[in-house]
Amino acid sequence: MRLRIRKKYLFYALAFSAAIISAINSGLDAIVSNLYISDPWALGLSIFLVGIPVSLFFALLLSIKHKDKSIGERFIDPSFKRIRLIKKEELKYQIFAAFGNGIFTVGYFALFAIINDPSVILPFSQVVILYLVVIESVNDKDVPTLAELQSIIIVTFGAILGSMSLSGNINIESLIIVFLIINPGWVILTVYQRKLKWMKINNRYNDSINIRVWNVMFSFILTAIMIFIYDQFTRSNHLMVGFQESIDHFVWVAIISTGAFFAIILYIRALGIGKASIAQAIRSSTIIFSIPVSILIAHLGIIEQFPLDPNLLIIKIIGISIMVLGIISFALTLVKSYIFIKVRPGISIEKTMDELWKIRGVSRVCAVTGEYDIVLKIHTRTLVKGYEKIIKKLGDFKAIKEYKWQSVLKEWEDI
Repeated sequence: MRLRIRKKYLFYALAFSAAIISAINSGLDAIVSNLYISDPWALGLSIFLVGIPVSLFFALLLSIKHKDKSIGERFIDPSFKRIRLIKKEELKYQIFAAFGNGIFTVGYFALFAIINDPSVILPFSQVVILYLVVIESVNDKDVPTLAELQSIIIVTFGAILGSMSLSGNINIESLIIVFLIINPGWVILTVYQRKLKWMKINNRYNDSINIRVWNVMFSFILTAIMIFIYDQFTRSNHLMVGFQESIDHFVWVAIISTGAFFAIILYIRALGIGKASIAQAIRSSTIIFSIPVSILIAHLGIIEQFPLDPNLLIIKIIGISIMVLGIISFALTLVKSYIFIKVRPGISIEKTMDELWKIRGVSRVCAVTGEYDIVLKIHTRTLVKGYEKIIKKLGDFKAIKEYKWQSVLKEWEDI
């Protein structure tokens, strides 16, 4: 039986699910970094090293046929058929994504060495939305609207308030790690994973499971190289410690790698449906789920008990509430449309397509058969601004004989 869900709802479900798993995983990260592997370089390396067999195991498991489809295709990602070898066209993007993943992971665990409270660490990284919006504005040939900028500010401000420790502590060193290491690394990882997801492999869109499997492998290689170089300059031994810790604490690291595997493939699939900035904004809800995780592991004595200052708790709740409102605002402003165009006889279709592609807000240009010659796919933040701006541009095209604008009300996606 084929299940269908509105594309928008599926997008939210995937991003929120990734957020919940990430919050739970942050608690496990705190346990392992506090009780077993305190060296962030070694822990980062061991996550990738152990992550290779873990990812391969789940990818092989999801490749098993269930009736006419693989388990992964039926329940995780409709684009997934089976585990496969990497394609040549993916190699460049995987290397960049792995580089970003390595930087992010080591920075993330370095932050845990300073602040062991997941409810503080996770919110700091949500400011990455600002980075993503700037990149998307360049890629999509469009500038953020006022509504989008308001949503960005709301989510960012809410994340900063939500990142306040319940003990009231602020650490400058941790802010430097977040803004100069963690966030840039996550941006690189997100941007190139999205490029990989939109890539077509064997006449179908790339799948999140194979993307994750190969990303873990490349991340291990590049992270090992970075640690080796760092060891040579500092005369340290983080690389060998990482290998040894992977053996000594394999079970704990495998549990973390399992959570990371499913959190990331859900997030990658969300990236294939919507904008990276919106997916990240929704994923910011991990802040909400990380609070009970922090309270639980503090109660168990794994991390230091912190005083529940009522004033700080209220500020944190206000920050989270503001962030949720920003996420909702992001979701409500996105508008998708299609424009069906007839070109005048004797005019070059290819040349017209090249000119139409330059219009801000146009995300795809297709030559088609039938009544119309060209179809444009439009992404805008507001219907009025997008409509007026693009229609004005189309009016300047003498090659266009006739066009029809159709806004998308609902989209459906196979689960």
